[in-house]
Amino acid sequence: MPPQPQGPLAGIRVLDLTQFVLGPYATMQLGDLGADIIKVEEPTGDRQRRNGKAPNSDNLGPLFVALNRNKRSVALDLKTEPGKRALTKLVKTADIFIHNMRPEAMKRLGFDYAAVAAIKPDLIYVEAVGYASDGPYAGRQAFDDLIQGASGACDLLPLYDKNSELRPLPSLVADKTCGLFAAIAALAALQHRNRTGEGQYVEVPMLETFTGFILAEHLWNQTYVPATGKFGHPTTITPHRKPYKTKDGYLSMLPANEGHSAKFMELGGIPDGYNTQAFKDAPDGRARVAVYYGQMQQAALSRTTEEWMALCAEHSIPAMRANPLSTVFEDPHFAATGFFETRTLPSGDQYRAMRPGLRFAKSPCAIHTDPPEVGADTEGVLGQV
Repeated sequence: MPPQPQGPLAGIRVLDLTQFVLGPYATMQLGDLGADIIKVEEPTGDRQRRNGKAPNSDNLGPLFVALNRNKRSVALDLKTEPGKRALTKLVKTADIFIHNMRPEAMKRLGFDYAAVAAIKPDLIYVEAVGYASDGPYAGRQAFDDLIQGASGACDLLPLYDKNSELRPLPSLVADKTCGLFAAIAALAALQHRNRTGEGQYVEVPMLETFTGFILAEHLWNQTYVPATGKFGHPTTITPHRKPYKTKDGYLSMLPANEGHSAKFMELGGIPDGYNTQAFKDAPDGRARVAVYYGQMQQAALSRTTEEWMALCAEHSIPAMRANPLSTVFEDPHFAATGFFETRTLPSGDQYRAMRPGLRFAKSPCAIHTDPPEVGADTEGVLGQV
């Protein structure tokens, strides 16, 4: 018997009919907070299960494992009457129902909002869709790349590196961001129910949600009407915004003021860095920016990363070691906090789990259940309803 969740959402049951990334990421947040997540899957399982392989399992691929801790798996064929009856029973026990199927597909199965609300009127029904239902794109398929494309996110790397080819950001950032918003929406609707007793329908459209997220800083001079300039937050899209190369690695360093920059250059062998001949000879502001970053890089090369970490701490200059992915497990902070935890899957494979980052003094988050095999909890869950 797995340990019972004790987080702030303990006692809340979520029916999770999601797959791929957005939905599972959302429900994992709720599970980390202590909710009882019932992952309802086809008998063949979430398709993300077969994206990559575990050494001893064909249905516990690495991304599935990363997104599906703290859940119980119930396998149901919702195209059959027994499957529909079982889900109907589960609906009666749930607080939140969340899915990321297209709305017409859920309606064909008989579990659109109207049908589910008729079974349990105070249920919170969260529907993650690609595009808002009142726009011309409503009902279209949506994946991370499509949403990054439509939102303008694919134009951010060209703004940064001046390569005009549109490219998505190298992360499933639209899926994960919208997953977080879906979790926030579910919690907000839960609070509304706490106040009023009312359940409700909640739509989480990826395009609108992600565009608002990604353009928060990059709307910039397009904020005003009429526009005063171009898209792009200038200090974010400058090609100079990158870690500094040191003697033996890289340092992420962001001076909070001119004094920090001057001190960094001084510590790196460039005293009075703002009054060098190169600065004086620079013909304009853009040239002075290039000189500034060149001198900062020259200074950085004079010491090792650890030497800079110590000196920056001594002089209150904001800085952190820039970890290549290959060394992230060696970071002493992660080691001290136990963020990466080695655990064992039902298949017997050991895997690296990332512990929930949130910390609650009275109702702590934890990993209480490892990602399950397909249908591992069907009998136990249905036996209770």
